[in-house]
Amino acid sequence: MCFFFKPAKDIQLLEKRFELEVADHLVGDFFDSPTEIYNGFAHPFLPIITNINRGRIRFFQWGLLPQWAKEKSFQKNTLNARLETLNEKPSFKENLQNRCLVPAKGFVEWQWQDPKGKEKIKYFIEIEGSPIIAFAGLWSEWVDKSTGEIIPTFTIITTEANEFMAEIHNTKKRMPVILTPESENEWLEKGIITMWNEKLTAHAI
Repeated sequence: MCFFFKPAKDIQLLEKRFELEVADHLVGDFFDSPTEIYNGFAHPFLPIITNINRGRIRFFQWGLLPQWAKEKSFQKNTLNARLETLNEKPSFKENLQNRCLVPAKGFVEWQWQDPKGKEKIKYFIEIEGSPIIAFAGLWSEWVDKSTGEIIPTFTIITTEANEFMAEIHNTKKRMPVILTPESENEWLEKGIITMWNEKLTAHAI
């Protein structure tokens, strides 16, 4: 699961790290916003890099809407896509060719301190020594039939938690798919995933 994360907002780092250019009209608002951790259930528009027009940042809404979705409320079901069932779930299998990177500084999970989750510790997880990481994602463009508006949307792919994350996210035991820097292009071009699970660090917030 990955419902809360901190996007990368340093424009110079983004441009250098992903070999792209942030268009002037995008500078401001989001990049100047003090908001650090974004809640997926608010369905914010966040910067991603798609396998089309890879040289620029694009803003898509979190919560993938397949073309057949009747209402936007369907987004609450598609903030994440399980890696193990991408080829089976109707919401995602029609968009497997639409791959993206979701630049981030890190993400948030809660560790339950009792069986019912009445007491929890909130952790921020990042990769030691890496100011920017990239989650693997899928994207879609959904047409609102009531208005004709085209809404670009995305989802973050998740996988079974590694040993480190299983101790923190000790209920669902899931984590986002973090790509190694060397494999980001392979994901965009060929759909090949090489996960970067080493050197994860966490601190309570």
